[in-house]
Parts: sequence; structure tokens; C-alpha cells
Amino acid sequence: MREIEREIECEIECEISCDVAVIGAGTAGIAAHRAALGEGARSLLIEQGPGGTTCARVGCMPSKLLISAAEAAHGARGAETFGISVGGVQVDGPRVLGRVRALRDDFVASVFDGLADLPAESRLTGRAVFEGPQTLRVGDHTRLRFKAAVLASGSSPSLPTPLRALGARALTTDTLFEIADLPDSLAVLGAGPVGLELAQSMARLGVRVSLFDPGDSAGGLRDPDLTRAARAIFSEAFDLHLGAEVEGAEPDGEGVRLTWSGGGAGRFARVLAAAGRSPNLAGIGLEQTGARLDARGSPAFDPHSLHCEGSALFIAGDANADRPILHEASRQGRISGRNAARLAAGGPLERPRRWVALAMVFSQPQIAVVSGGFDPEAGHRIGRADFGRQGRARVMDRAQGGLRLYAAPGGRLVGAEMIGPEVEHLAHLVAHAVQDGLDVATFRDRPFYHPTLEEALDTALSDLAGQRG
Repeated sequence: MREIEREIECEIECEISCDVAVIGAGTAGIAAHRAALGEGARSLLIEQGPGGTTCARVGCMPSKLLISAAEAAHGARGAETFGISVGGVQVDGPRVLGRVRALRDDFVASVFDGLADLPAESRLTGRAVFEGPQTLRVGDHTRLRFKAAVLASGSSPSLPTPLRALGARALTTDTLFEIADLPDSLAVLGAGPVGLELAQSMARLGVRVSLFDPGDSAGGLRDPDLTRAARAIFSEAFDLHLGAEVEGAEPDGEGVRLTWSGGGAGRFARVLAAAGRSPNLAGIGLEQTGARLDARGSPAFDPHSLHCEGSALFIAGDANADRPILHEASRQGRISGRNAARLAAGGPLERPRRWVALAMVFSQPQIAVVSGGFDPEAGHRIGRADFGRQGRARVMDRAQGGLRLYAAPGGRLVGAEMIGPEVEHLAHLVAHAVQDGLDVATFRDRPFYHPTLEEALDTALSDLAGQRG
């Protein structure tokens, strides 16, 4: 690869150029940069910081570390079910959080180690702001001219308006893992995947937890049967307030007093905002790029090529808020990087088929939704299985929840929803079957070993096979 035109180490303004500018060194940005380099383009990776990817630093990895600690505590308390006496279970909050941070830092360091093998001259540090359709200003030191750019600027946690005056009493997923000890009590706002995972983990670690969400379901479930099951299951673990919106928040001593719809009120040591993340798009000059922007300032883009209409810009990962999940961000990065290099070279863009949507919640029981899940308007046939009566689930003392498979009238599988033990594995099998276009008969003609949790798929497929239409 040819070097970027000259080394960027000057105190006065520099002007440089490249084929592809990649903004953001997270999962999508790193993948885009590598893909553009692989196409032979002169690519420059720009990072404002702190780097290390959202997943490793504040997302999936530290949350799974907390979940694992919570499962260890819960398993020890429940060992009596199997005739095993553990004795008193003590949770050492500082040690739990210390381990989370230590291993989290290892994961972040591994990301930085992976960046170290990239050419030093292909990386630049500073905030990138568009000055024109093919011009960026980086910090106060560099003007960069590019032929194509990939916007992979990531996202930041959203803080609901009532919480903005609480200061450090209001936690986000960016700050939760930095606290020194577990709080005595915690209000969690948002019953999506992150909120549900963290609420259950904190409750299992001995924190008094209340979870609030204005919607009527948890974990992204939409199937009426499974939504009811989830409500019953998680209500046993913590106070679950579905259909409730937090309307007010104010400091109360060292804690927080919240009020919510329906006249509810309560005091908590801390409150956690877990109602989603917003793309980092404000103040970066997108209006200068020629891209068509919606009312929120987000560019319209082709979900296959990731090209933003009317511009030399591509958008990938959390920045496009389409499927903010690591495996999707990585693939989007590769696609956008290749396409940016092709646009820079004057070649055609690729428009690969999208993967089947796959979403998971690593609660216990787990939740998974494949290809959008339940659609009340689609007229799909529904195959059912109940983990409450399944042999392997009962052996594990985890006989909760159920599975729903959805098929088109002709028999082709189109999606699934499930809540149950270890359904992350079942969801992958269904996602592969849906993406491969399998019908019920073909998928059912596969080995399902006994006794396994996967037999729930065979049960639901048998249910579908017995239906007419």
C-alpha cells in the first residue's frame, strides 16, 4: 500500500488526501478500514477516542461478565434443588466489579493489539467534521480530501429527560461498570435486551431492582403467549413495571426519588438508563456531504450497499441504527469498506443479500427472536413447544418458557421467537434454516438428539407439520 501523502505530525494545518476515509475505529470502522485496504485503496482510519469498540468496552463483554457472576450466585443459591448444600452465599460487590473491569480491560487491550498491525501512517486521531462532499477537517490540525468515506462513528447511551439533572446518580451502560460497589437498590429504565440483562443480573447479585418500560413486553418479544410467560418469569426476580413511564426524578439524600405513571413513586440508590443508544451523528457536518437527511439528521442509505443517497458516503454499524449488533456491524463494515474502495476507483457497488435478523437476550431464561419474530398481520402458521414440559429442561431445573416457529402458508419457515434455557443455540439453527429457505418438512428431516433442548425444535416442527394449509 502506498503511504498516505505525508506523515501527520505538524502543529500547523496539514492538507492530505486518500481514497477512503473511515470515521470511527470500532467494530464497523476497523472492518471497513481493513476491507478498503484489502481492495488496494489508500484508506485512512480516523478515531476520536476512546476506542476499543463499544462491545468490548461498555457493551456485550462487560455485561456478560456481570451476567456470569450473577449466574454463579444464583446457581449456588439454587443448588439445594439437586440435594447439594452450599451454605450461605455472600456476594462481594467490589470483587465482582473488579473482575468485570479487569477482564473488560483485557478485551479492550486485545482490540488495540489488533489495531497495532495496521500501518501507522493509515491512522489518524481527532474529531472528524465534514467541510464538503469530499472534505473532512480532523481536529484543529488536518484537512483531509477523500474520494469516498465510511461513517462508523458508533453510538452513545440515551439519557431520558427526567434523569438529566441527577449527575452521577444516573448511570448509563458507559458508566455502570465503573462504580466501586453494587448499589443497595437500582431502578432500570428500559426492558429491552440490555435493560433486562442488567436488571436480572443486579437482582441475582442482591440488589433490590425495579425495571420500568412504557411498553407491554420485555426483551423484544411480541408473541402474546411468550410475552405473558416473560412477564410472569421476570416478575418473580424483581419488580417489573411494564406499561409504566418514569415521569420525574430528583435527588433524595445520596439517592434518587422517582415518580412514574399511574401515581407510582419510590426511592433508589441509583437509576440506570438502559433505553437504547443514539447514533453519534450530531455536529459532524453531515449537511455538507450532499446526503439526504431525515428529520433527525440521519442519512438515507441503501441497506444492502450501505451507500448514502446523493453522496460519496457509506454508513455502517451503530451509526446507521439499523441493526446495532456486533456481527451485523462487522459485516456492514466489510461491505461498506469494499464499496467505498470501489466507488473511489470508479467501479460498481456490491449489494449482497442481507442476513436474517437475529437478536438475543442473555437473561435466564434466554430470549431470542429470528427474522422479526411474530407478525400478527402476516397470517403465518405457528408451531409450538413448551419448555415447561420438556425432559432436558426439567433435568436442568430450568423448565420455563416456550418456543414458537412461524411458517408461511406453503410451509417455508419465516421466523421464530423463544424464551427458554440456552435458546441462543436453537436460534442459530432456526436463523440458518430461514436464511437457507428451508420448509418445515426439510428442516424436520434433520437429527434431533435425545435428550437435548434442541428437541423443542422437533416438537414445534411436528406441530407445524400436523397443520393444514
